[in-house]
Amino acid sequence: MRLRLPEERPTEPPTGYKIAHPMLSQDGTRAAFTGVSLGGALPYGVLADASCVYGLRHRAPSRRCDCGFHCVHDRTAAEALLCTAEHRAAVLLEVTVLGRYIRFERGFRSARQRVRAVTVGPCACGTVAVALADAGWGRPGWRALAPSCAGCLRGRTSVSLAGFARLAGEGLRVVAGKSASVAVAGLGAADEPGVPELAAEAALLQARLDWFQSQLARLGEGGAEGR
Repeated sequence: MRLRLPEERPTEPPTGYKIAHPMLSQDGTRAAFTGVSLGGALPYGVLADASCVYGLRHRAPSRRCDCGFHCVHDRTAAEALLCTAEHRAAVLLEVTVLGRYIRFERGFRSARQRVRAVTVGPCACGTVAVALADAGWGRPGWRALAPSCAGCLRGRTSVSLAGFARLAGEGLRVVAGKSASVAVAGLGAADEPGVPELAAEAALLQARLDWFQSQLARLGEGGAEGR
């Protein structure tokens, strides 16, 4: 006799939380995420369908496999994962659980998900992040990004938080820390960047300008010595 698990029919999709690494495509035109454990080699977009990470042909999620998008019920439990050394540069995702899913004690494994909001932690120096910058590693065709303040960019490939939201699309919200404002990717006048977002963009541009000026000054000193 085969045991059948009870089926849920919620009135609205469940909400879950997880951590991931933000990614930027090689040409700088797309934004995505990659997991911190299973499926870490496969970047996914804001709205994505799961497939078996082992290449099997069954539908995800399967009770006899680990495939599917993983998330936990409790935001605090997901935030706790950011304390480990290997996950310090990851970001917190708030997701909508879509399609078929398997509920377990701490969360879900689902066939589909939509990333609704991203919370970006502080820069490695402890300052509130204004951008996501090249983390020094990646996947084929994708650069991994890490939170960065304006002073720590140092000419690295980077994108502002509002810029990452626009590239990701689907109305994604990106929040810098707990006290920063939200940057919404949208097309309407109501979704235009506000003063906090413009200030962050200005700080990012100023940091890049300062870096270029320092490089020009260094080149100028070298030319003077040559004469």
